[in-house]
This record gives sequence, C-alpha cells and structure tokens, in this order.
Amino acid sequence: MSRPLVLLHGLWDTPRLFRRLEEELLRRNPALELYAPHLPHRLGMVPIRELASQLAALLEARFGPRQELDLFGFSMGGVIGRTWLQEHEGWQRTRRFVCLGSPQNGTLTAQLVPRRWFGGIADMKIGSALLRDLRSQAPLLAGLECHSLFTSTDLTVVPGWRAVLPLGSRQPVPVFTHRQLIVHPRAIRALADVLLAVDGVQQPGT
Repeated sequence: MSRPLVLLHGLWDTPRLFRRLEEELLRRNPALELYAPHLPHRLGMVPIRELASQLAALLEARFGPRQELDLFGFSMGGVIGRTWLQEHEGWQRTRRFVCLGSPQNGTLTAQLVPRRWFGGIADMKIGSALLRDLRSQAPLLAGLECHSLFTSTDLTVVPGWRAVLPLGSRQPVPVFTHRQLIVHPRAIRALADVLLAVDGVQQPGT
C-alpha cells in the first residue's frame, strides 16, 4: 500500500495549481492518496514558521500522529515543508521529500522585501535567520530520501541552480520558467517519475 502524498503549494498559489500533476499521478497510480492543503500566505505576509505550524495541525487532523507520509513542495511550499520536517519532527514520519523550484538557499528576488510587512517572503532571503537555522539542522534530513528538481533559468528563485536541498539528488528540468516547472508536460512527467519511484528507483511513465 502506497504512502499518502502531501502536496504543498507556493506563494500566491492554491491547491488548484496541482491539477495537472494530480491527474498524471492518479493515471499512473489510481490508488494513491493525495492531500493538498490550502496554506493562506496572505501575499507573503505570513512567516514560514507560522505556515509550518498550520501544516502540522492539518496533518495531525488528517492523518494522526504516526501515519508515514511522502512530502512534495513547490517553490515556497518546499521551504514550508522543510520547516515542518525539521522543527515539528516531521522527519520522523516522512519517507520521501521532494522539492521543485524551491528557494532552499534563498532567492535574490526576496532580498529587498521588508520583513515588517512581508515576513514570509523575507524568510526566503539569502542568509535569512530561518534558512540559517534550517541549514544548521540539516542532519535531521539524513534519514529521508530527498530530491530537488529545478531549472537554471528560473527568474523567481534566483539563481535557479541553487534551488536545492543540502543533500539528496539534484535534477534539472528541461523548461525555462518557474511556472513551467509545475504545468509543462515535460516537467510533470519528470516530477511524477520521482514522486512515484519505488525504493528510490524511478519508473518512467508511459
């Protein structure tokens, strides 16, 4: 029986963003349980730690405290997911963590955003206090199967090639923009291969 897969959306998005991905995942594995919670970012005003706390409550309510999960985060959703993993003991119940175009090392596009008004965006600054704390706690991820997918030409997460976790596989996706990472057919196929891999071995879809 496959583990439930949790899908975390990014800034200015909602779970509707995952429609194409969900269709591809369920085409390949109709029995897969998907859960895409809505985490209201309020235009980036909500700090990432607060969003991770909301995620913790939602996962507890949906799955209880012990159900093993797989976790996927797109863009800011990947940082929220990592914060939950490392600061809410999510690493103890997660088997696979996949990030797509996620500013795990920060992004230059957030550098000038004032924390006073946009705490969530400011958390994604290069060298932010949150990212420094996550980096210091990175060994907590060592027992997980981690994967990072990205495009070097991303203009939302800049530089795009640094949109990766500190460990695990790193895979460039043959698209040009941040949005294409989650909507382009090539990206959807590549992502589904990783999300549905069996024991870390990708099974390309047809």
